[in-house]
Amino acid sequence: MLPTQRKAKKWQNLNGWLNKLQVNMGQRCPSVCYICCMATVWLKKQIAPRIGNGHPWIYSNEIDSVKGEVSGGEIVDVVFHTGKPVGRGYYNPLSQIQVRLLTRKQEKIDETFFLQKIRKAWEYRRKLGYTKNCRLVFGEADDLPALIIDKFNDVFVIQTLALGMDKWKQAIVDALIELFSPRGIYERNDVPVRELEGLPQQKGPLYGDFLTDVPIVENGLHFLVDVANGQKTGHFLDQQDNRKAIASIVKDAEVLGVFTYTGTFEIHAAHYGAKTVLGLDVSEQAVERARINAGLNGLDTRCTFQAGNAFDLLKAWGKEGRKFDVVMLDPPAFTKSRSHIDKALTGYKEINLRGMQLIRDGGFLVSSSCTNLVSEEQFLQTIEDAARDAKKRIRQVLLGHQSGDHPIVRGIDNTHYLKFLIAEVTDK
Repeated sequence: MLPTQRKAKKWQNLNGWLNKLQVNMGQRCPSVCYICCMATVWLKKQIAPRIGNGHPWIYSNEIDSVKGEVSGGEIVDVVFHTGKPVGRGYYNPLSQIQVRLLTRKQEKIDETFFLQKIRKAWEYRRKLGYTKNCRLVFGEADDLPALIIDKFNDVFVIQTLALGMDKWKQAIVDALIELFSPRGIYERNDVPVRELEGLPQQKGPLYGDFLTDVPIVENGLHFLVDVANGQKTGHFLDQQDNRKAIASIVKDAEVLGVFTYTGTFEIHAAHYGAKTVLGLDVSEQAVERARINAGLNGLDTRCTFQAGNAFDLLKAWGKEGRKFDVVMLDPPAFTKSRSHIDKALTGYKEINLRGMQLIRDGGFLVSSSCTNLVSEEQFLQTIEDAARDAKKRIRQVLLGHQSGDHPIVRGIDNTHYLKFLIAEVTDK
């Protein structure tokens, strides 16, 4: 063996020895020149297969031990019980989901990491044609768990929903500034889920001086998005493709939209040729915003909006014999907890039953469910049950999901949440 070969072999052996030592100490070292000092989370032998299959969540009952000192929100290495690497993510001992993986590689988690991840997410949206208004980052689907970024032209709205992601908020803001030179960045962290992570609810501007009523154009129509006070981030981008899908069924129709929010489905219906459109929402503030949006598009004479309780009004209108050609239902999730799924299904069945009772023979039902806790099978079965009780027959026209800027990753259930159905409704 040549001297240079002996020297290389010596370094190779030293490198292997160091890595073995680091694993035994609860750490790993990818190279002789980089010995990481972060803590290591060791998993139990019996864990859910989803971790090995790519799911980024690791629950507290799947962790055997934590080697090394670590504070909430800090980056940790994760290894299987054998010492084989799982990946690297952020840790929170206060959360039921104690680790959320950011990468399956042994790469450094720093400002550059987040810049590259957000750049990659943007490249994906650009390829699909979502450039003006889109969900720029969709949490786990973009390998950035608990991070939501919505883009409304040159204003961005962010949500950092877990402690570990919140600690990188400034790096995320800096990345958006570098990539987009935005007019403004607004934080909508006024959501209860943050409290489960030991975080306060808060909202407000993070960058720029801008009006929080942001004008956007969606499918050729104009809307004002209230990023400060609207629901979630101010506008439901996930339905933007589904709103185009109603074009053929609403022409010359009398249309009812229930849970109208800011009138997006209703204004699309009028734009696509509906004879009359009535939008219903329990919030007077939402109804007023819908009226403003209708006026922006010159459709306020064909679109009317009313505040009221949907369940009560639809039941009363059914008794009165009131009829529409198309009924559109876009209700809230009805539940945030698996323990209340049965109650949510009861709510979905009730609203779909009442909606179908108002549809003329041969008309159409447009119905959505926006929670991953209700599966597609449960959603469709609930509508079938409602049709049977309403003495109606339904034929599926289209079954859709969220728009492509909210990508679905098989095996990560919370990325597959929106169900969207168009069905013909006939009398039995």
